[in-house]
Amino acid sequence: MNTTKNKSHSIFTSLKSYWKSDLLSGFLVSLIALPLCLGIAGASNFPPIMGVLTAIVGGLVVAFFAGSELTIKGPAAGLIVICAGCVDELGLAASKLGVTLGYTPETLITAAADMKMPVEQFLGWHLTLGVVLIAGILQIILGKLKVASLADFFPLSAVHGMLAAIGIIIMSKQLHLALGTAPSIIKGKEPVELLMMLPESFMHMNSHIAIIGAVSLIILFGWKFLGKTFAKIPPALVVLIVAVLLGQYFNLSGDTFKDLKPLVNPGEFKINYNVDFTGLMNSGLITISLKYLMMFTLIGSLESLLTGKAIDLLDPEKKKSDLSKDLTAVGIGNAVSGLLGGLPMISEVARSSANINNGGKSRWANFFHAIFLLLFVVALVPLIKMVPVTALAAMLIFVGFRLASPKEFEHVFHVGKEQLLIFVSTIVATLLTDLLIGIAVGIAVKFIIHSINGVPASSFFKPFLTLHVDEEKGIYTIEVEKSAVFSNFLGFKKQLDRIPAGKTIIIDFDKTRLVDHSVMENLHNFENAYKRGGGSFTIKGLEKHKPLSKHALASHKKGKN
Repeated sequence: MNTTKNKSHSIFTSLKSYWKSDLLSGFLVSLIALPLCLGIAGASNFPPIMGVLTAIVGGLVVAFFAGSELTIKGPAAGLIVICAGCVDELGLAASKLGVTLGYTPETLITAAADMKMPVEQFLGWHLTLGVVLIAGILQIILGKLKVASLADFFPLSAVHGMLAAIGIIIMSKQLHLALGTAPSIIKGKEPVELLMMLPESFMHMNSHIAIIGAVSLIILFGWKFLGKTFAKIPPALVVLIVAVLLGQYFNLSGDTFKDLKPLVNPGEFKINYNVDFTGLMNSGLITISLKYLMMFTLIGSLESLLTGKAIDLLDPEKKKSDLSKDLTAVGIGNAVSGLLGGLPMISEVARSSANINNGGKSRWANFFHAIFLLLFVVALVPLIKMVPVTALAAMLIFVGFRLASPKEFEHVFHVGKEQLLIFVSTIVATLLTDLLIGIAVGIAVKFIIHSINGVPASSFFKPFLTLHVDEEKGIYTIEVEKSAVFSNFLGFKKQLDRIPAGKTIIIDFDKTRLVDHSVMENLHNFENAYKRGGGSFTIKGLEKHKPLSKHALASHKKGKN
């Protein structure tokens, strides 16, 4: 059987079957993606237009390799902190070392001026692209090695804490820009410093810029209260239109505002090879490059895999994604994007959710969204240059707030007080250090809590499982001893994956000391998928355990006999 031919047949069959719904969804998603791509790229210290290029690559290239039908690939707010940090650190270090990337000092200044970028940022951008491309190659390898299940290793509270910290970091900078603070004043400041500077920025706000920012935020936060009539209209599109009109009214292009750089400078949309690998070869830059290479690979892969899982749960047709294949596809996209000057991409959760809500049925929605974005940047660059920076800042504040909203804290507390401790520890550590250390601290806190709760060290990484099979009745019983925790779930999951579809699975936790929240949630997701395949799934043996909260998926600790 020719699998390549069958795959091609399947792709074009879905085009024939779903092109109308996918075309409409792709168009509506592109309206959401355009301003977000510009804002994410600008906040990442990339030319804003390169955010749109990234999404175009994510649709025109990645759609045909993806292991997921409904996810939309593109730049994501969750990677802003890594991208901006990489550009800043590599650019500053390269400037101090006298690295010119093959330019003469004079031509370097000219090249940076042509892109309307400071020399340090220009250097950092080029060097970051090399890191993004290599990260993409690593993701291709990881996907081929089928390591998607590694996402299950990370405790969910630590992951949500990392994302909440990213949201706070995004808001800490964008709030200043929304108030009209000059970018030069906040450049190089750490998140805590930026938060402490907010009162000063409020006191010295530019009234016209702040009005546009405030109106944009009112639209974004208030749109959901307008009812179903307006639900299909993307609020980000409304923000763009209103902000452009207000910008013209306040004459933001005038000389009064030039020091503040109030309008978007998208950069030139053209295909050229901006990637440079000096950062990975120069002894003075390699430490920084390797740090960010690890961040792009680890956190980008983790976010993408988590999005794939979340979208599978939302899919009305309950299709199951091949997440390892999807990771390979994202890696291909990142390699191409880095080569052409774009940002790293992931399967982006907000746009993917919008795709489902808009009736998208197949990967062609991702493809069509990229086609519309390509048409927009070809036809609308003059209009993009009229967009106020404060409007894009407001959109990113909205995204950041959703990542770190009070509801996130409330939800984690509802799951369990110990989960809130892990969540907050991850946030604080991330704000004070960086993302890698932050999630490492969250994992360490989780291990400490497990030790206090009596989890034996021998079962931290190794699950103690006994499989009993009744072939005649098709019943597979997994008896679990000692503990079932996030760090030993990979072995647990391997055992589950070996069980054929359509059988009866019973998980017996009677002999465990602790079953943690991450395991409960992962098993819940597995149960849903297994039942869709015609099987039966039951958990028993928790009668002697005490849930650590009233949440259905709370950690369960065995009481003393």
